[in-house]
Amino acid sequence: MIGETVSHYRVIGKVGSGGMGVVYEAEDIRLGRRVALKMLPPELAREPLSLERFEREARSASALNHPNICTIYEIDEFQGQHFISMELMEGDSLSDKMQRGSMSVETLLPLAIQIADALEAAHAKNILHRDIKPANIFITSRGQAKVLDFGLAKLEPARRRVAADGEAAAMEADETAVTPMHLTSPGTLLGTVAYMAPEQARGEVTDARADLFSFGTVLYQMCADILPFRGETSAVIFDAILNKEPTPPLNLKPQLPQELQRIILKALEKDRSMRYQNASDIKADLLRLKRDTESGSKLTESGERSRSGARVTPAVAMPAEKSVAVLYFDNLGGGDDDVYFRDGITEDVITELSKIRELRIFPRSAMLGYRDKPVSAPAVGRELNAAYILEGSLRRSGNRLRITAQLVESRTGHSVWAERYDRQMEDVFAIQDEIAQNIARALRVVLSEQEKREIEKVPTANVQAYDYYLRGRQFFHQFRRKGMEFARQMFARAIEVDPNYARAYAGLADCCSFLQFYWQPTEENIRQAEQASARALQLDPELAEAHAARGHAFSLTGRHEEAQREFETAIRLNPELFEAYYFYARSCLIHGRLQKAVALFEQACRTRPEDYQAPSLLANVFDGVEPHSDIALKAHKRALEVIKKHLEIQPDDVRALYLGAHSLCRMGDKERGLEWAGRALALDPEDSAVCYNVGCVYAILGDRQRAIDCLENAVQYGFGDPHIIRNDPYLQLLHEEPRYQELLARTTKSVQSASSRNAI
Repeated sequence: MIGETVSHYRVIGKVGSGGMGVVYEAEDIRLGRRVALKMLPPELAREPLSLERFEREARSASALNHPNICTIYEIDEFQGQHFISMELMEGDSLSDKMQRGSMSVETLLPLAIQIADALEAAHAKNILHRDIKPANIFITSRGQAKVLDFGLAKLEPARRRVAADGEAAAMEADETAVTPMHLTSPGTLLGTVAYMAPEQARGEVTDARADLFSFGTVLYQMCADILPFRGETSAVIFDAILNKEPTPPLNLKPQLPQELQRIILKALEKDRSMRYQNASDIKADLLRLKRDTESGSKLTESGERSRSGARVTPAVAMPAEKSVAVLYFDNLGGGDDDVYFRDGITEDVITELSKIRELRIFPRSAMLGYRDKPVSAPAVGRELNAAYILEGSLRRSGNRLRITAQLVESRTGHSVWAERYDRQMEDVFAIQDEIAQNIARALRVVLSEQEKREIEKVPTANVQAYDYYLRGRQFFHQFRRKGMEFARQMFARAIEVDPNYARAYAGLADCCSFLQFYWQPTEENIRQAEQASARALQLDPELAEAHAARGHAFSLTGRHEEAQREFETAIRLNPELFEAYYFYARSCLIHGRLQKAVALFEQACRTRPEDYQAPSLLANVFDGVEPHSDIALKAHKRALEVIKKHLEIQPDDVRALYLGAHSLCRMGDKERGLEWAGRALALDPEDSAVCYNVGCVYAILGDRQRAIDCLENAVQYGFGDPHIIRNDPYLQLLHEEPRYQELLARTTKSVQSASSRNAI
């Protein structure tokens, strides 16, 4: 195969082989990146069971996007050759790593946490791996764990019945009974058997807890260097799994933390109702152990060390008495079309509760990490140190809406208030208000008259307008031309339905401002941005979002003093409004006020920690203020961390990719930076913002002509602000280039012409 081309992949060399095929290193000719090609041998392709397993591996893994799961790019067939294209990794399997010697607790804990994180992500998608073992876990040269081989994976059915023993069990028969894929002739062992859960060994129906048992077996082996259930034949091993208790790890390695032994033995409980019930809980326990172990060398206040070697905390910090964290409601409708509505309702409940001064409400940013994950309220409460957790569900059917809500005390797990609302869609705002007021009563909070008025204030009288507004808000944050245009349409529809909807006017103004800046520099966009923001303020002079939108519009037409007044008014009205700081900072950056931009971007980062744009642009500003300094590099490192987390959820976010490419290049990872920039350009080659920012990547790398090529494309596709082209620190390298000077002059002339026509 070496030297041959399979589809659009050129085979470079052989990486390895296994029972299900041969793996080659190859080059993706289209995208210019190295990949691993897993080829299914022709003789196995003729076997339906083998081909099904091969395809199942690709389907299951490709449904997941997670840093600790090997990324599948595509599955295809070329001239009768079935193959999977996947992420190319450097390193060793966990099996090979363990064969080279014992692992320290400091080494194994981070790996264990990453494996648990991968299982948590798979189980959240109802995907069971069913073959967790060291050979299916890869450790990259950077120390990152990657779960491989979903060939035995199975989609856990959503339909359930209650088994005779009272446990929930899948209605359909499971496929985990011993089959030739696990055993060959009687008495012959393939490695998988030693990692089976008892219910799996008995051929019973399994669920996510079987994966956790297998994970416990892997943890035991990582700690003790031997398997917990051993034998010369498969029959002996099955007997040990079903009937014998493993030797406690501390008996074999006395230096291990006692807490680690507790975690492992709980994962290896034969009765699955006594085992860890989900990957989130075992991950949380491992994270706490890691935190305590890292502080284990410190003495406690009494001068004693803990028996496990971990830190002993004399007193546990108690959560604030009236602190509430709101989990994203479960979307029982199940359709992707309802996700925007579920997210909007949850975030608006957080907003309503935040109006109650006596309550401490965790912000949206603190809750995003738990969205659509199988977490328990008490566990979240412990992690966040929140006294109460609000959880619930939402189902929408036609004009009917069912919302359930429950307030749970974190310490006890007991419900202190619960309610089910079966209403018409028109009652959605009343439901939000009732939830907020009922929680206040449950926590014995007396609302002031002002708080009551703020909670009862309805943004629109029309639920259809609200629905359009939530759709627009979802697409606005995608920051792509098509998404921005669709958001503008949704906000406009909301206004058509309710001409007095101030928030919708503010959203429309912001869409027009961004379209003007990046994609459509037209008189009409400037006019709409100004008119819509003015109408929003006319309808609600105290709406912070309206003032921020007004400032945003003013900043694009050079009215800096007026823009500054509007931004500062927005901040005074709502000190937690991210857009006020972010738009203000962008305005300062565009017009060269870099020190002011630094302070505003830092405040934006504090207001919305999960946002990647503010830290990315902050790092860019530092490149202009303190080029080549440690502070600039640290800012890029911080931005990259946020971007990576965001790309786990939205891997095709082009803005995250090209801003991440900036940081990668500034940190010296030029190859990866170019790869990310190339991915962004491949996803949206005619987007002016993409072209401009990829041009900045080339400028960072010193490739002047390709940088100017991209800038010219950006201007051709609609980008036309000469201020940012002139003041962008990344483009300083180009200032002496004749092509750059000509481009800047042409863009400046175009803007001046538009300004004179607008008579602004």
